[in-house]
Amino acid sequence: MLPYSRQTISNADVEAIVAALRSDWLTTGPAVEAFENEFAKSTQSTEAVAFCNGTAALHAAMAVLGIGPDDEVIVPAITFVATANAVLYQGGVPVFADVDAQTLLLDPDHVERLITKQTRAIIAVDYAGQPCDYQALSDIARRHGLAIVADACHSVGARFGESPVGSLADLTCFSFHPVKPMTTAEGGMVTTRDRDLAAALRKFRNHGIAKDFRQREAALTYEYDMSELGFNYRLSDLHAALGLSQLKQLDDFRKARSLVAGWYRDRLVPLKGLIDPLEQREECVNAWHLFVVRIRHGCGITRDHLFRELRAADIGVNVHYLPVYLHSYYRGQFGYRRGLCPVAEKAHAEILSLPIFPGMTEDEVDRVCSFIERSIAMGFRTCAA
Repeated sequence: MLPYSRQTISNADVEAIVAALRSDWLTTGPAVEAFENEFAKSTQSTEAVAFCNGTAALHAAMAVLGIGPDDEVIVPAITFVATANAVLYQGGVPVFADVDAQTLLLDPDHVERLITKQTRAIIAVDYAGQPCDYQALSDIARRHGLAIVADACHSVGARFGESPVGSLADLTCFSFHPVKPMTTAEGGMVTTRDRDLAAALRKFRNHGIAKDFRQREAALTYEYDMSELGFNYRLSDLHAALGLSQLKQLDDFRKARSLVAGWYRDRLVPLKGLIDPLEQREECVNAWHLFVVRIRHGCGITRDHLFRELRAADIGVNVHYLPVYLHSYYRGQFGYRRGLCPVAEKAHAEILSLPIFPGMTEDEVDRVCSFIERSIAMGFRTCAA
């Protein structure tokens, strides 16, 4: 099976984990702080706070912003469920905004129309690895006194203009799951330029306790106080050691993914109007977490049929994502129905994620595209018959 994505692990990564295993610290040790410091530098942020996964990072962001019952947070319809779930964890209300038809990124015009007196924040999702229009979203946030949270779980290593993702929002959340542009196996991070928010994030990930074990040891005290309800969302030193090693390779990973994306775009030119990649904005540097195409009506084959054909040929395509509000939990709990975000719903019926990862070869891209061409040709012949 050619997977839609896979991690790239080097000898240096293995050696970094072994070194952590042989150290005195397996968790809450120096590797975590080192990873946070290097990640903050790479994203031009003041602070970086590590978490056990990207979902925990999103939850923490909602918590430190004080999101609570009846507070509304605008999220895009097309995203992984964790984006909206993080709002629910705090008792807030996710309000679903539609996406741009060409990029599937959050539509700023629709965002502004959804703002009410209860709106507290906007979560911008860098879908597939391409940054949102942070200039437009920041203008909206300033006018209405809202916080912006960047869900950058797809876009570590990307840039908007000259600014790296991680420096573009009040809080930026990352995921380091194995299919993402870099990995810690499981892990996450929140970056910010606000030191008070960073302190609140560290407290939230440690049961609501301000002083961790090392701080108490340095102060020669056993005393600690839990001043608020928090969670155990800490990242271990093993994961952080892998993250430090992967971070050094991140630019190479991004360039390799960009090369694969370029092969796809060139190879799919003859199928324009039938199989269309998402539009790429000139001012952005894409992290290329996903390579998403749209299967247009009239190409002789549906998205679902092409999905089954490719999977049967051991080509691991996928679909990212069903609009969140159409999942059974959201429909059952909140009564959502189709028609809420028509652009997102239309896109979901057409989108297909093709395999992309740093070690992918041009021959493998050709294999995927050749099979798509044959499937479309068969579809046309079937229609003609």
